[in-house]
Amino acid sequence: MSVDSDKVIIVEGLTDKRQLSKIISEQLEIICTNGTFGIGKFDELLEQYDLDNKHVFIFVDEDKSGIALRKELTKELPHAEHLYVSSDYREVAATPEHILAVALTAKYIAVDPKYLI
Repeated sequence: MSVDSDKVIIVEGLTDKRQLSKIISEQLEIICTNGTFGIGKFDELLEQYDLDNKHVFIFVDEDKSGIALRKELTKELPHAEHLYVSSDYREVAATPEHILAVALTAKYIAVDPKYLI
């Protein structure tokens, strides 16, 4: 089910999506790549979510596979903005909620205020 929003966040896995979904208070689409990137899959995502005409954010892990995925997505979506997790946590899902909330608000993504404490 697609959300009617001009914002899309691309993450690697379902646990990343669940973590962000708890924190974000606005309606936006969170897309899981499941850590893989193929041109066929990307073309599907591009069309299904109209990524060329959306405000796209890339929020992947700071590990080898996440960095490789970020590089590929950057080539295909040069207009995308990037969100980063600290190398101390390495994974979006392992990053404390209040740190994720601060990173999201820095990109003007609305979060539940309880995560900003």
